[in-house]
Amino acid sequence: MSNDLHRVPAAPAERAAPLSPQPKPADPVDTTGSSLGERAPRTRTAAAWFGICVAALVFVVLIVFMLQNTGRVEVNFLGWQGTAPLALTLLIAAVGAAIATMAVGVARITQLRRLTRRRRH
Repeated sequence: MSNDLHRVPAAPAERAAPLSPQPKPADPVDTTGSSLGERAPRTRTAAAWFGICVAALVFVVLIVFMLQNTGRVEVNFLGWQGTAPLALTLLIAAVGAAIATMAVGVARITQLRRLTRRRRH
């Protein structure tokens, strides 16, 4: 990496003198594809890949949970009665909670967008 970015501006007398090109030392060879100490920039593709990996792990854990909790339980909901596997009832409850959370989030985002539009105009 070049040190030119971190140079202090030269004094006026030094600026007048012509600069002779000086050979710069070669950077060490890095076989990983990036300069030493630098990280690759974050991209949407990298974020998507990470999200897919996390989702796959969550699904594996969910499958194991469902396979271990196949016992049937009695379910009562708004006057409905029945039996269902424990894992399925917990999954339905979790999805319902996630949908309720997303609905509140959408309402808040909509509220903030309207406020931002009003402030612009």
